Amino acid sequence: MPSIAQPFDNESLPKDKLIAEYERVRAQTMRLTEALSAEDMMLQSMPDASPAKWHLAHTTWFFETFLLQPHLAGYRTYNNAYQYLFNSYYETVGERHPRPQRGLLSRPPLEEVVNYRKHVDNAMKALLESYSAEIKAAVTIGLHHEMQHQELIQTDIKHALSLNPYALGPDTNAAESSPDSGSTGNPEFVHFEGGLSFIGTDAESSFAYGCEQPRHQVFVPEFSLCERLVTNAEWLEFMADDGYKRPKLWLSDGWATAQQEGWRAPLYWHREGEQWFTVTGRNRVPLDLNAPVCHISYYEADAFARWCGCRLPTEFEWEHAAQSVECCGNFLEQNQLLPQPVVADNKGLKQMFGDAWEWTQSPFIPYPGFKTPEGALAEYNGKFMANQWVLRGGSCATAEQQIRLTYRNFFYAHQRWQFSSLRLAK
Repeated sequence: MPSIAQPFDNESLPKDKLIAEYERVRAQTMRLTEALSAEDMMLQSMPDASPAKWHLAHTTWFFETFLLQPHLAGYRTYNNAYQYLFNSYYETVGERHPRPQRGLLSRPPLEEVVNYRKHVDNAMKALLESYSAEIKAAVTIGLHHEMQHQELIQTDIKHALSLNPYALGPDTNAAESSPDSGSTGNPEFVHFEGGLSFIGTDAESSFAYGCEQPRHQVFVPEFSLCERLVTNAEWLEFMADDGYKRPKLWLSDGWATAQQEGWRAPLYWHREGEQWFTVTGRNRVPLDLNAPVCHISYYEADAFARWCGCRLPTEFEWEHAAQSVECCGNFLEQNQLLPQPVVADNKGLKQMFGDAWEWTQSPFIPYPGFKTPEGALAEYNGKFMANQWVLRGGSCATAEQQIRLTYRNFFYAHQRWQFSSLRLAK
């Protein structure tokens, strides 16, 4: 696969290229919703997810709130009520509509939200024409923020449509999703001597979130990392060996959650006779046995690793190993919507970027020397550094310009609706 584009950084872009990049990111968001009806875009299937219509409005609210209102002279807000409706978690900005009730917002209608986007885009173009160093950080964060929501649009609507048997018919191109796409074979482990390793970034030459900073040294003991992600075929072996029924394999909280939720397979798997199926967000397809397992929780990943006599890697092991790997993979732009089987054309680590996020055993906590930025954007990720776990590498729903070696994603241990998988470590 080709190398991914460099992470977007407006410091290196002239004004005309910056405007083009803004338009590209905003247009890409709208393309993700082209196949959705207005009814689809109102769905909120659980409190963790948001309607696609809300994502369209919230990403627009971000530019209006943090760029247009403070920096564009004479700017008039499209609708003052939107300041309340489409705030997400910015306490310092003001009150907001309750997150679990976003699916009740039948008004404003979709057409009005699209007009809101056009209103803000026109104003942003005027602001970017007079681009100054004062706004560069907020513009960059706004575009990366929108790319994050592009991923959420896909994962959230996939969860919602998966609950509607009418929405996901059989794949009319099922041959392309054959469960016999080739054999991955027994995986090899790549050995690393370990030692002192630089982790994170100082973000002086390219964009990074605060949680990726500062660059610092850690000691990484000797370890081995599996060359590829765990496959669906291997997960079926775990299931056949009663992996979901053996409490000794599970963390206590994980076992309790699995029993309460009735987990017996990854999210979106269902069986018809002897055949297992999963969903793409568009339709139902036969399970590709050689593709990476996906939509599993931290608890499931940890239990599988114990079953194998292995463990999950730390995020420091992952980043140490990935420093020698080319940044390429199956991302949003490939439009696959599912992780793909590994291409076994060379030795060494594969699937480190794209396909599926990889759970690590590292808690999402600040790096040594982390400082919370000033202002409202200080709430961007520092406030979430508790009770969540780090995932690395990106997924098939991640925009290619969003991912980088140091990117730290984070979710709660029970969550499964994201494109999450695992790689074994020893």
